[in-house]
Amino acid sequence: MDLYAVYGAGGFGREMMYVARQQLRAQGVSPDQVIFVDDAVKENQLINGQRSMPATDFLALQSVQRHAVLAIANSEIRERLALRCVEHGIKLWSLCAETALIMDGVEIGEGAILAPFVNLTANIRIGKQFHANSYSYVMHDCVIGDFVTFAPGVKCNGNVVIEDHAYIGAGAVIKQGVPGKPRVIGRGAVIGMGAVVTRDVAPGVTVVGNPARPMSVAAKMSSVSASTD
Repeated sequence: MDLYAVYGAGGFGREMMYVARQQLRAQGVSPDQVIFVDDAVKENQLINGQRSMPATDFLALQSVQRHAVLAIANSEIRERLALRCVEHGIKLWSLCAETALIMDGVEIGEGAILAPFVNLTANIRIGKQFHANSYSYVMHDCVIGDFVTFAPGVKCNGNVVIEDHAYIGAGAVIKQGVPGKPRVIGRGAVIGMGAVVTRDVAPGVTVVGNPARPMSVAAKMSSVSASTD
């Protein structure tokens, strides 16, 4: 028997469990074969009607073919869990909601999670373990690295490069680049909620605001503005 695990019983994991059941039901998989895996839960605890178990118990199972999708927002933890799953012979699988739209020329690596109403348009390359939360979109000619996370409602316009482990906050907008000179979001960068990104973002930098600026600069400008009001 195959056993399908949603790693993480937090908010995102519980949201994606519905998508997992829906996707697997279409493949003839019983809901009884779908579980949560989370070290914070007790074995056989029911979460929204689904059985759960700690990761140590899931890793120790030998009598079933195990599959895992990693609904963990922290990309560094997601990467460690992916490596651990591979070491234990667990197959990494992907989730794609029925209402997600994938157009022509889109390549997606293993372990992706595409939540309801995600839109991926044309000629896009996406690495492994990509998370795109509800109502996010990626437009034409974008390249997205490994372990990138989109919170709900992210708007990534055309000709954008997003490097590994970047986090894009809810409602953020990334302005379109141009052919041959894409807008670049560096490795490990964080785009704050609602930020409007009109320039490249350096690796590891957090930007906020409209237009988006590095957090220290944005905080300084906010302080100056408050002193002159």
